[in-house]
Parts: sequence; C-alpha cells; structure tokens
Amino acid sequence: MVRAPSIKRLPASSLGEQVARTVRLALPVVVARSGVLILTVVDTAMAGRASGGELAYLGLGMAPTITLMLIGLGMLLGTSIMTAQADGAGAYHECGMVWRVGLVHALIIGVALMGLCHLGEAFLLAIGQAPDLAHGAGRVIVAFGWGMPAIMLALATTFFLEGISQPIPGMLIMLGANVVNFGFNWVTIYGHLGFPAMGAEGAVLATSAVRWLALAAFLGYVFTMKDGAKYGVRGPILGARLVGRKLRRLGYPMAIAQGLETSSFTMMTMMAGFLGAVALAGYQIAISTMALVFMTAIGIATATGVRVGNAVGRQDPVGLRQAGWTGAGLVAVTMAGFGAVFLIAPEALATIYTAEAPPIAAAAAALTVAGLFLVFDGLQVVLVQSLRGIGDVWFPIGMQVTAFWLFGVPAGALFAFVMGFGIAGLMGGMFVGVVVSAIGNGVRFHVASKRTIKRI
Repeated sequence: MVRAPSIKRLPASSLGEQVARTVRLALPVVVARSGVLILTVVDTAMAGRASGGELAYLGLGMAPTITLMLIGLGMLLGTSIMTAQADGAGAYHECGMVWRVGLVHALIIGVALMGLCHLGEAFLLAIGQAPDLAHGAGRVIVAFGWGMPAIMLALATTFFLEGISQPIPGMLIMLGANVVNFGFNWVTIYGHLGFPAMGAEGAVLATSAVRWLALAAFLGYVFTMKDGAKYGVRGPILGARLVGRKLRRLGYPMAIAQGLETSSFTMMTMMAGFLGAVALAGYQIAISTMALVFMTAIGIATATGVRVGNAVGRQDPVGLRQAGWTGAGLVAVTMAGFGAVFLIAPEALATIYTAEAPPIAAAAAALTVAGLFLVFDGLQVVLVQSLRGIGDVWFPIGMQVTAFWLFGVPAGALFAFVMGFGIAGLMGGMFVGVVVSAIGNGVRFHVASKRTIKRI
C-alpha cells in the first residue's frame, strides 16, 4: 500500500493556504517561546516589586547570561534545520537520530555554559561596573547557570518537535512551567514558607529549578510519543559522527551570529548600567517588554524556517520563496500592531514591572522608540531564519557584524552619551541596527532563494 504524502510534503495551492500553514505552526511556537520568556518576565516583574535595586541586579545579570544562552541555542539550531529537511523529504527515521545526536551536543554545551556563569561577577567588575551592582548581578548569573544544561537539552528537544511540525507539546509544557515558576518565585523572592527572602537571585534560582522540571516533561513526552518509532527516537545512532559534523557545521556560524547580535544588545545594557541604577532598571523593563513581543516574531520565524526547510526537502523552489515571503509579510503586519501599542501606552506597559516613578519614566521613553522599529526587528529575524532553512548560515554573520556592531552599537553610544538621549538613545541605536539587518538579509534571501537548492 502506498502512503499518501503528508501535507508538509505538498506545496501550498494559494496565498491563503501559505498563510494558514504558517499560522498553524507559528501559534503554538509563539506560545511556547513566550512561555520560555515569560519565566524571565515574571522574574523581572516580581523582583521589581521587591525593590528597584533587585530589578537592576536582575537586568545586569541577565544580559550576559542571555547572550551565553543564545550562543548555545545557535549551536543547536541545526537540529531544527536538519529535522525539517528530513521530514519534508519523507526520511522520517533520520529525525530522531538528529535529535539524539543533538542531545549529546546540548549536554556538553550546557555544562560548559554553567561553568562560565561562575565567572559572572569577575566579568562585570572587569568591564567597569560598580562593585555593588557587580556583586548582586554576579549572584544572579550563577543562579542562572544551574539551569543551563536543562535549557540546552530542552532546546534540542523543542527544535526536534518543531522540525517535525509538532510544537503543541512544547507549548503545553511551557504553560505548565510558568504556573510552577510563579509559585516558586513567591517563595524564594519574598521569603515565604520558611525560605529566606533572596530577591533577584531567588527568582533566577526558582526558574532554574523549573527548567529542570520542564526538561523532564519534554523527555517523557518524546520517549512515549505515538510516532516515536516512525521518527526513530529510540535505538542505535547510525552515522552519529556524520550527523554530528553536520550539526556543528551549521551550529558554529549560527552560534557566532547569535552571539554577535545578542552581545550587541548586551553592550547596550552595559551602557545603560553606566547611566545609573534608575536608567538600568528602566532599560530592563523596556527590554523585557520588547522581548516578550519579540517571541511572536520568533514563532513566525521558526514556522517560516521549518516551512522553507520542508520545501528544500521536497525540492520545491517556488514553495521555498513563497514560504519565506509569506512569513515576512505576516510578521510585518503583526509587529506593526504591537508597535502601535508601544506608542500609545508606554507608561501603562512599564507599570506592569514597578510602581516607582523614575524607572517608569525611563522605560516609557525607551518603549516609545522601540515601537517605531518593531516591524524591522521582526522582518530581520524571519529573513535570517528563512536563510537558515535553506542552509545559508554564513551570510548572517557578516550581516549581524555590519548591522549591530558597525552601525547599531556606535549609533546607540552617540545618541545616548554624546547627544544626551539616555536609554532612549540606546534604543535608537537598536533601531539603526535592525533596519540595516532587515534590508541586508532581505536582499540575500531574494538572491539565495533563486539558486539551485539541495538538502544539507
């Protein structure tokens, strides 16, 4: 009996179907990615209610740890690309093999990142942060480090599930994780049930514990999923060395690209620290709000990258281009809506995190600028992910260096310190960076999507 090809292996017949397929995959990814970030947003909001000082510690401590985490994420993104291409080609059993090799890489990366986190306070002192800020933020970094192995292993599993177009389990797990995290935070931040009040450090310790619980749920699901045999989640890993080399060949440039982009944002946070604790707290509020909204763009980008990868697997260049540009149009419309909210009600958004007037005023100024460039920020991430779906992973490195380090960071320093716009000026630097990135990666996708395509 001949099995009918799955919908992932058939080209979409209309623009409406293109949009529908992207949205069906993107929505649970958005919720799952938002769930990952909401862990941090809840930490920020609850720590901010403890005091503005705890919020500053959290903001400064999260900046380098998020950079490390995203570098690790970049190393594992090849799991999603290889899985999506194999799934699109009907080579289902290869998907589980890619996942299991990815788990080995994830464990090694997670342990290495955990070790680096123990150097956090020394790093902050070395770059000139005040001793009080460096000490408080350093404790936050160490607390984050305890969860790094769990984060990496869960990411590899998430990428596998998304690559085979099964993002709903990840969504449900992260929703449950957030409920648990809120309760843990209540205990560790404020000192209930006999625990000491640990402020920002307690918030991150609680979240690290939740990440390990989430990992257990992810692994439990995959090993018991009904399609486990089809996707090869158990058994010997044949060709593990070849798969590992492919994952690393994809992972190195993506990790570099993630690191370059995220470290530029980290540099902005460090510069906010030089403007004082109030500016740093306001900047953390703005970044947390932006990051939560950005998860929608990440979800659309992930769905777009998977659909581009499926098109590569079935050797469908027209479908490849349609998937990429559909994702770009969808993210532009969505982020324009969020941008309007930022422009209309920045103070209301800031009050979610704190009741103190100075940080609210600082955050509102930054959020207003952010509202102007959210569309470009969404476009650049979707276009980068579309290029990755093709297997074009090196170009974004040069583009991220150009956009964020040659344009964004210098512009932010100019606007913030020379022209005196403070953290709103730092946001202005981001504006410049994302515009350059969106244009450059858009031109590249236009050219690359017309070339001969082949699986990695």
